[in-house]
Amino acid sequence: MIPLNQNLSGLRRSAIRVYTNLAAATPGCVKLTLGEPDMDTPANIRAAASAALEAGQTHYAPNQGTPELRREISAYETARGNAVTGEQVLVTIGATQALYTALTGILNPGEEVIIPTPGFVLYESIVLAAGGRPVFLDVSRTDFQITGEALAAVISPKTKAIVLNSPNNPTGVVLNGESIAAVKGAVLGKPIFVICDNVYNLLCDGDAPDLSLDEELREQVLVCQSFSKPWAMTGWRVGYLTAPAYVMDRLLLLSAAEIASVPTFVQAAAVEALRTDPGPLADTFRRRREYVTGRLKSMGLPFPEPRGAFYVFPDIRQFGMTSDEFCTRMIREAGVAAVPGSCFGLEGYVRLSCCCSDENLREGLDRMERFLTALPHCAR
Repeated sequence: MIPLNQNLSGLRRSAIRVYTNLAAATPGCVKLTLGEPDMDTPANIRAAASAALEAGQTHYAPNQGTPELRREISAYETARGNAVTGEQVLVTIGATQALYTALTGILNPGEEVIIPTPGFVLYESIVLAAGGRPVFLDVSRTDFQITGEALAAVISPKTKAIVLNSPNNPTGVVLNGESIAAVKGAVLGKPIFVICDNVYNLLCDGDAPDLSLDEELREQVLVCQSFSKPWAMTGWRVGYLTAPAYVMDRLLLLSAAEIASVPTFVQAAAVEALRTDPGPLADTFRRRREYVTGRLKSMGLPFPEPRGAFYVFPDIRQFGMTSDEFCTRMIREAGVAAVPGSCFGLEGYVRLSCCCSDENLREGLDRMERFLTALPHCAR
């Protein structure tokens, strides 16, 4: 056999898909696994894509994105406090490509990226594929927030970046002002980037501290964003990356080699999305989160308080089994699926997604409650 890129040897399949597939193979199973809005993309956004197709927008778009969409993104980001020009915007195939391009573009072999844990498994995979070294910062020990002391323990001369995801996947936790200040104090003026994965920031309960808005860090921050979550556009695969001009100059060349460009008519839909209020969808997920957290409290399951996204991350250590065993048994014995915390780098928890109808959410939690009632507890 011919050897492959050795950086790929550390990659693993996402447990989110593994448990979603196991649930799909279980008749009648309620899936609380995928982080995908269950509602369709708003009609006006779909209509914009249709109009673009009818107008013949079926040709290559510029590598960096259409001028109209980049202007809209620039205006949106600047209005919220992240002042970027259209030249500092790269339209991407979802936040996935934004993250891949950002991390691959800044990393040299052996350089380190700090990943607060629990966190999305994709970060580790990209860092490994780029030849970097993921360094995990366990925030479960500090109430799921970041402290200066904890950061100081993991920063090294090889640190190249830290990834921030707030609201967080899988916990829904929003980083507070103290966490943001700790990160700023650790990186300001040093050769360290901050990668802000902002895919859930429009699904947040009120305003939240955001390091991407800090003017002193303007030359060190890269923002990754997606249209998937706030506008229910997962299948459209469109997002964007903003970066300092000196960084974007290089990342644009990398992206052109990766994908050439995002489909033109999809970008027309993204323009319409930015002109559409995501508030109703955010309200739906807030209501569902409140329902889930209320049910979990009645079941006696503790969890970090979610203030955004559409996840809840209950602690299941009292049942004396791994999160993988817990999720496998709950699918087979109760017909309800969750994602094990091990997928996100933290054992003893499971992730529940609120991305299903109210009826299915209620049925899934009813089944989960019956499952828990039948389980023995253990001393912790």
